Amino acid sequence: MKKLLYFLLALTMVLTFAACGNTGDNEPANQSQDESDLAYVQGKGKMIIGYTDYAPMNYTDENGTFTGFDTELAILVCEKLDLEPEFVEINWDTKEVELNAKSIDCIWNGLTIDPERKKMMEITKPYVKNAQVVVMKEGALYEDTASLIDKIVTAEQGSAGEDTIQADDNLKQASYVPKTLQTEALMEVKAGTADAAVLDLTLAKTMTGEGTNFEDIIIVDHLGEEDYGVAFRKGSDICEEVNKIFDELVEDGTMIALAEKYGLDLAE
Repeated sequence: MKKLLYFLLALTMVLTFAACGNTGDNEPANQSQDESDLAYVQGKGKMIIGYTDYAPMNYTDENGTFTGFDTELAILVCEKLDLEPEFVEINWDTKEVELNAKSIDCIWNGLTIDPERKKMMEITKPYVKNAQVVVMKEGALYEDTASLIDKIVTAEQGSAGEDTIQADDNLKQASYVPKTLQTEALMEVKAGTADAAVLDLTLAKTMTGEGTNFEDIIIVDHLGEEDYGVAFRKGSDICEEVNKIFDELVEDGTMIALAEKYGLDLAE
């Protein structure tokens, strides 16, 4: 019996030492308290970019190529920072958790800048204009948001669209159905299982109307303008460096050309 106990104790000690000595997949150890966020990602040699499937910002085109305005812009910025970009698809509703847990190093995916997010994260200067819009099937009756009282309205969970619904006195009286992605909200409208969706203008312009898979869906209302920014961990010094690069890319015309390519308007 004693031999068995000694053996189990020795085995436990071996496993404990092995666990302590393993940082996993050749990844660097956790960032020290004194190390800057920029030094942390430079130590890894890469920046892990959190995104969701959202045209025209980050998406896979008909040829199977991962692309988009934010995708191309992030690649250019990483080149200037001498970092390898690594894109990781995330759940938008837990994006802040992923960021703080260092599963990702930034959220670069058409993130709306608002005061609450600025308290929680370090966000770049505005770089793209956006708005929240109401989309419905063509021919549906709509005058204003009061038309949707007691109707079924959908949006992406954790998004500015959801915030817009919750802040509008009329939309709060609709039956709200949260979805994981904005594209899923569009599908609900197309299928007739939702009367309307509140989405980003940038996505709605790209994915609805003639020549798209949602050609019978149209924009019926604009519910306020907003700006996009890229979010980093609170206090991150990467943010300032990205702002400088944004200025360079606007000055040399690169960002303007990208915006034209994807049908976007740059923030002023």
